[in-house]
Amino acid sequence: MYRDILIPTDGSDASVTALEQGMEIASSMGAKVHLLHVVDVGTEMSAAGVGTIADDLTEALDEEAKEALNQAEQMADEAGVTSERAVLEGLPEDAIHQYSTDNGIDLTVVGESEDSTLTEQLFDSTTEDVLESATTSVLVARG
Repeated sequence: MYRDILIPTDGSDASVTALEQGMEIASSMGAKVHLLHVVDVGTEMSAAGVGTIADDLTEALDEEAKEALNQAEQMADEAGVTSERAVLEGLPEDAIHQYSTDNGIDLTVVGESEDSTLTEQLFDSTTEDVLESATTSVLVARG
């Protein structure tokens, strides 16, 4: 039923839940998972004109991407699931939609959290935007 599953990850609890559920589906169907981290250009641009802060922020965002994807790739390996990883820059909902379209994704698994931290609220907003723009199936994984 599903051959290519996209699981965007930012390392948050919500995305770990999506990874767990996505890996289970992929494992049971012999599907490949696409692990995607989107560096939000809005965050980068907000610090672009502030001296060395922009360089520090870019470095921190790159490290965040690496850590989130390493964690996701380890989960795929442990589940015995074939994976491929990618980092894109842009608005998360646009990058997720574009990646899905460009790579023939059958299912996108995104996390939803009821936490009230800013990061979790932003991720939930992305979840809603992904649901609105999706042209294929989307699973919203809840913890």
